Amino acid sequence: MTLIAEDLFLLLVDDVTGKPIVDSTKFPRVLAGAVVLELAVEGCVRITSKGESFKAGRLAVTGPAPADPLLARAHALIGARDGLLKPQRVIEKLQRNLNKEVGSRLAQQGLVLERHDKVLGLFPTVSWPAREVTRKNWARQGIGSAIVDGTTPAPEISALISLVSAIDAIPKVLPGVDKKAVKKRAKEIAEGDWASSAVRKAVEDVNVAVTAAVMVPIIVSSGS
Repeated sequence: MTLIAEDLFLLLVDDVTGKPIVDSTKFPRVLAGAVVLELAVEGCVRITSKGESFKAGRLAVTGPAPADPLLARAHALIGARDGLLKPQRVIEKLQRNLNKEVGSRLAQQGLVLERHDKVLGLFPTVSWPAREVTRKNWARQGIGSAIVDGTTPAPEISALISLVSAIDAIPKVLPGVDKKAVKKRAKEIAEGDWASSAVRKAVEDVNVAVTAAVMVPIIVSSGS
């Protein structure tokens, strides 16, 4: 089973340099958003609504933990404070070192190489150049077909589009596309009938949470 976060990682890392094509603030947080969204798609968690015993907009457990260790850890984090944590809070907790974890998983699968180096001979750095691009090409072609050609995407592609769009990275995944048209089409896809109303609610809330999580470190950095 390939996780949404793994496909997202492949899309957002340059094949040659092995470095992310989005900044270091966005990259791990959108991966964390993908983990939360996958749990919602699988029916393991949901976003609470008004009129419940929980406050609206919180993550609540609705099913058992998945077998995958990354998803299981996220499920446990949510379950420990069931119905109390907002998606943004969970994303902030999950995003720490998540890019390295997902990169290592993909290296073990033979899809990327994991290269460790040091900047100026002092500061450790890691990159993940492509080793096998079939999966990445499938994802990119699926996104291109849905965005440019207007085809109806598979649920996995719809989820990827919603996440990539949340950090305004569609033009980086599909260079040369019209940005305004892309935003409109991505919004249509995210709100489409590819998933249940509960999952569409999760898509909306996760996208908002990713956007908010990305902005907070930028605001703090610019104000310091």
